[in-house]
Amino acid sequence: MDARPSTAPRSTVDIAIRIGVVVLTLTAAIVHLSRLFPDPVFILNGLGYLTLLAALYLPIPRLVPRRRVVRWALIGYATLTILAWVAIGERNLLGYSTTAEEVALVILLLMEGRQGEVRRTAPSRHLGE
Repeated sequence: MDARPSTAPRSTVDIAIRIGVVVLTLTAAIVHLSRLFPDPVFILNGLGYLTLLAALYLPIPRLVPRRRVVRWALIGYATLTILAWVAIGERNLLGYSTTAEEVALVILLLMEGRQGEVRRTAPSRHLGE
């Protein structure tokens, strides 16, 4: 049996959370890539979101066992982006809505991580036992 974590979601809730994470991360990336273009800070922020999203879900053999670390990196990245907006961001509709999306992203990532922890600590059920 393969000891590496699976890349496939296991339930409807897992699928819904994963779709939410992908949509919210892509939205944040698009906003940052298009905002004040060609500001390098916004471009790098958007590219960072895309890179972490790819590292989290693409079946890259070296990263699959490190999904938990990548998830925490994306949580930290989104949180840092939120704090930067609080400190120096523009107070307009786009700023508030993007920050709300990033807060929702952090919540979904925490939920996904929690479900993974529950799955890892739950006793395995085998047929015939």
